[in-house]
Amino acid sequence: MSNAVSATLLTTAEFHTAVHALAPRVAVFDCDGTLWSGDAGSGFMRWTIEQSLLSKDAIIWLDQRYKAYLAGQVTELAICGEMVQVYKGLRETDMHTAAAKFFSSQIERNIFPELLTLISQLQSAGTEIWAVSSTCDWVIDEGVRRFNIPANRVLAARVAIDSEAGLVTDTLLDVPTDEGKVTALARVGLTAPDAVFGNSVHDAHMLAIARRAFPVNPSPALLQRSAAEGWPVYYPASVRQK
Repeated sequence: MSNAVSATLLTTAEFHTAVHALAPRVAVFDCDGTLWSGDAGSGFMRWTIEQSLLSKDAIIWLDQRYKAYLAGQVTELAICGEMVQVYKGLRETDMHTAAAKFFSSQIERNIFPELLTLISQLQSAGTEIWAVSSTCDWVIDEGVRRFNIPANRVLAARVAIDSEAGLVTDTLLDVPTDEGKVTALARVGLTAPDAVFGNSVHDAHMLAIARRAFPVNPSPALLQRSAAEGWPVYYPASVRQK
């Protein structure tokens, strides 16, 4: 971890102690890479393609867009929105069913037990827990149920639903990423949460508004930012470098 020499590394005991010492009234967590390892957003996209949930035309279009994103030709904001819009015309109930199958079979085993324990302890102490993610709400709602976080405290990428037909539309309602995470939190009255936890540079704006920022499993870009800001970082055991 030569590039992390100027960032303070916390042990699990130090991490939990630092969080509890704040006695946070409100704590906000990113999800992918923070509560569990891996990217459930792109994972769900690939899984639904493998499960033939999408039409051939939709698969071709999404594949082209995702390759362009990886090449830096499509923004993070755009691709996160499009990865929800692509399900236009499918039944909302089918999306919930698919998300449940995907999370239990592909992501649940990657949950960080240290974060599961921490959130449970915070909830017991009366802390209000929020989850913020640029992954679609179907997957995030399903994932955070494991942490007993209710759907009404989830801010995730989502589209409008045709309530009469029960069908997904392509009308974007929110895509919380980068500055959009701060905007989404402000929309629900959270402008200065006590503690914020995130793993990527796309969480940096959200981390910056916290009374204390807790980078968890930070990406290289967030590791650099953490060193510059003086944010101590934490790596769960399963992703910690030896």
